Amino acid sequence: MASPLDLLRAQPPFAGRLLPLVMGIVNVTPDSFSDGGKHAGTDAAVAHGLKLVADGADILDIGGESTRPGAWPVTPEQEQARVLPVIRAWRARGVTVPVSIDTRHASTARSALEAGADIVNDVSAATHDPDMLRLCAERRCVLILMHMKGDPSTMQQQPRYADVVREVRGYLAGRVEAALAAGCARHSLWLDPGFGFGKLPEHNFALVRCLGELCDMGHPVLLGVSRKSSLGHLTGRPVEDREPESLAAGLVGALKGASVLRVHEAGWMKRALQVAQALW
Repeated sequence: MASPLDLLRAQPPFAGRLLPLVMGIVNVTPDSFSDGGKHAGTDAAVAHGLKLVADGADILDIGGESTRPGAWPVTPEQEQARVLPVIRAWRARGVTVPVSIDTRHASTARSALEAGADIVNDVSAATHDPDMLRLCAERRCVLILMHMKGDPSTMQQQPRYADVVREVRGYLAGRVEAALAAGCARHSLWLDPGFGFGKLPEHNFALVRCLGELCDMGHPVLLGVSRKSSLGHLTGRPVEDREPESLAAGLVGALKGASVLRVHEAGWMKRALQVAQALW
């Protein structure tokens, strides 16, 4: 089984960098913004992950706590009851792609890593749980540090920035330094600008346009634009009908240097990237 870092290094060239990996989303929650409840049961989540892999997903990202705007937290115990059986089932079914655990809780991250996960995707950039950085340093796993203003329950309450790109870059640079000080390896740290997390549409669009400034920080950059409300703001389409918007935004992100695209429809994104690579 290839490590996440090996997968990144093996990607073919594209637009002056490397072709992005595609991370397929599995929300094991009743209240996710785009598919809440659809894959909330273990069997449904396992089947959805298998389909994403069959469609070409390079990584599976599983979460048991909704981080949609206005969402309220769940306990680590609730979160673990949702995600751990799914991760174990994937590994038992022969899934070999890296698995990312989307969590803010170190105890959930630890249990998920023991169950077969490879990556910790922390929307709080490891600020929510003081044990997260130490855990990731000990386990030598990939840690994704995301920018978010506030927390999911408050992040969309009139977010303001003087210069969103500069502020997000500065914040992520600070979190990288904290992770390094805790013993994390520099090559294991990935960055996420947090599209849709404590940002208005104009902030989100500026971050995509200037994504190269984040890519130049020397870390792989993950971009999660799939089905986000800012895309619906442009076209007026409801969340269940935003795949064309998601593909377009993902391709722009790829051209700007994103290393990983986090998406709901992995097969569509893989096909779009295949065509873009052939035509570039």
